[in-house]
Amino acid sequence: MKKVLVTGGAGFLGSNLCHYLINKGYYVYCLDNLFTGREANIKDLMKNKNFKFIKHDVLNPIDLDINEIYNAACPASPPAYQKSPSNTTKTCVIGALNMLELAKKHDAKILQFSTSEVYGEPLVHPQKEDYRGNVNPIGIRSCYDEGKRCAESLFFDYNREYKTKIKIVRIFNTYGKYMDPNDGRVVSNFICQALNNMDITIYGDGSQTRSFCYVDDLINAIVKVMEDTKSDFLGPINLGNPGEFTMLELAKKIISKTKTKSKIIYKPLPSDDPTQRRPDISLAKKLINWEPKIELDEGLDKSIEYFKTVKGDFNV
Repeated sequence: MKKVLVTGGAGFLGSNLCHYLINKGYYVYCLDNLFTGREANIKDLMKNKNFKFIKHDVLNPIDLDINEIYNAACPASPPAYQKSPSNTTKTCVIGALNMLELAKKHDAKILQFSTSEVYGEPLVHPQKEDYRGNVNPIGIRSCYDEGKRCAESLFFDYNREYKTKIKIVRIFNTYGKYMDPNDGRVVSNFICQALNNMDITIYGDGSQTRSFCYVDDLINAIVKVMEDTKSDFLGPINLGNPGEFTMLELAKKIISKTKTKSKIIYKPLPSDDPTQRRPDISLAKKLINWEPKIELDEGLDKSIEYFKTVKGDFNV
């Protein structure tokens, strides 16, 4: 039986991945320090004989007998990673080093959850993998942006120096079940505000765009990248939904779907918040024959049903 380690496994993406891998019949180690991860996300897996949760911080080394590592450990929403920016950078860099050492020791494959944030405020649209980005290295988001860029560098250095079997994916905005209602991301904020009949907060004038990928599509793609044997391509590879929507369009869709009494209010745009974000996924189509199947309307319907079960926890 294949043994797989998922770091950040109780978080939004990590917990969805753990469920997916368990359903494929793998043995899954779920590693999380619960800084932003939630045990509720993996509660149903706790009694599964092929699942083991380990409360552990990737800043500290660990030794497990594994075949594959999915390195998803790091707070991923701006409010979460800005709570302790120095710790965010350390998690990105030292955490990556510790996981790369583990992969090297056991000759395991390792996949890095990188991010579209490595492109910063893009001067190229849509973003392709060969675009090197426009990142502010001293801004309030740099702990995450530059931390992830450094992690990518480490992954390639380990491959060149030690022949470590690496893969890197750059994840664009994703939403869906197991999101923390208080993580401060736009989809969770808008839906929870709507379900609680609170004002829906748009930062800026609402014209900034994002491309939203439903989590089931994303997890399917990530596993396809890890298990790809037809290509020797290591990455990075963009994963996301190229459908592009403004924040105002998103808010209006959610208001319509929830039939809320909420009103839209506007607040100043945070520093270094990108005005456009859309992936070019030509490489994913070519290499792993993947493109997302779930459109925004369907994904929002699924997400609204999930957030109805946790809306009482919302306190942003």
